[in-house]
Amino acid sequence: MDALISTINGYVWSPALVYLCLGVGLYFSIRTRFMQVRGFNEMIRLMFQGKSSDAGVSSFQALAMALSGRVGTGNIAGVATAITFGGPGAVFWMWMTAFLGASTAYIESTLAQIYKEKDDNGQYRGGPAYYIEKAMGQKWYAWIFAVSTAIAMGLLLPGVQANSIAAGVYNAWGIDHAVSAALIVITLGFIIFGGVKRIAHFAEFVVPFMALAYILMALVIVFLHIDQVPAMIALIFKSAFGLEAGFGAVLGLAVQWGVKRGVYSNEAGQGSGPHPAAAAEVSHPAKQGYVQAFSVYIDTLLVCSATAFMLLATGKYNVKHPDGSMILDHLPGVETGPAYTQAAVESVMPGFGASFVALALMFFAFTTIVAYYYMAETNLAYINRKVHRPWLVFVLRIVMMAAVTYGSVRSAGAAWDLGDIGVGIMAWLNIIAILILQKPALIALRDYERQKKEGKDPVFEPEKLGIRNADFWTTRR
Repeated sequence: MDALISTINGYVWSPALVYLCLGVGLYFSIRTRFMQVRGFNEMIRLMFQGKSSDAGVSSFQALAMALSGRVGTGNIAGVATAITFGGPGAVFWMWMTAFLGASTAYIESTLAQIYKEKDDNGQYRGGPAYYIEKAMGQKWYAWIFAVSTAIAMGLLLPGVQANSIAAGVYNAWGIDHAVSAALIVITLGFIIFGGVKRIAHFAEFVVPFMALAYILMALVIVFLHIDQVPAMIALIFKSAFGLEAGFGAVLGLAVQWGVKRGVYSNEAGQGSGPHPAAAAEVSHPAKQGYVQAFSVYIDTLLVCSATAFMLLATGKYNVKHPDGSMILDHLPGVETGPAYTQAAVESVMPGFGASFVALALMFFAFTTIVAYYYMAETNLAYINRKVHRPWLVFVLRIVMMAAVTYGSVRSAGAAWDLGDIGVGIMAWLNIIAILILQKPALIALRDYERQKKEGKDPVFEPEKLGIRNADFWTTRR
């Protein structure tokens, strides 16, 4: 079974998808005139603006919900995996994925805002399934995305996060994986049975705290190895372009693993970020597009870089040759994943490092599992618009808790392969959709910038812009 899963993953994450993610990011960067650079100050300003309502969450809550999905085990175990199989150069390609992907995140999140709607409970819902149906008019495609996302988020992806939590806890305190699984499931049940608002409040409190603590730890470790920083940066760039002889064998894999783990971590183009983006209460869709673009920066340029710098500065990492032999073997016998980061922090703070990383993983990965549930539930809400089967939500909750239990006790390799398949399928479907549907998001960007120049707080009026089927915006006034 593990071999079959690995084979399927190889087809889904072929080089075509790797270069599609990079190419689409570059394309949208050009089309938006590099809004991820021009609009940096606006991203910061908008992040703390806006208030929640009975129907939607605030911009900051939507950012926190999105970050809870983006910032997860990919930022710790995923970075370690990328370096193991792609060498230090993979870090550069993670950065490149984030820089270019910020524009992709703008497009998909703005589309989600334009075509959002209220569900039967009066809550905002939106995402790729909604904008595919309303803007493209292809309900069959929207259904494929909704079903695929419900399966990916509810069944395939939670196991990766749970596996990393269990591994980190075992490495730190020797607690059996089955015990970790039980604790995760009990806590998850309490959160997901509480509804979207509870998810938003939980993420708003936990995500900023855990990310800041983790980055501060990385800064301490880098400061203690400050003399190695220039050589570390040089190693990343040299390895990314095959200029470091020792890592020449993994040059192609540096790009592949950097992009693969970059997309897994920051989710730009994957189609997951638009779900919380649609839940925000804003006066103009572009506002949430800016905020979600910034979330990609936070995830990869800050949190992923924190992990990479800790590993490279302390030398606590391995690099594998494509034939299975070791190019570097600084941690003999240690399985790639959270144990690398635990070893890095432990080398500086003996007796504390493993526990700190285990706690960070618990917060990072658990909030990601909660975000996965929200995204899966949003796609079930889309499906239930037609089939009206409320019990599907209960089934999702049970399936998700089972997936968490299974993932906690499975091998890391199998868990990651299942997760990669889920991410890859969503990315294929969503990237094709946003390439076709990009025009309304680009019009919204120009309209927002025009109103800002006129000194206004931008308000969205889709009819005047020639945007059709934005029913929420045409009926709210």
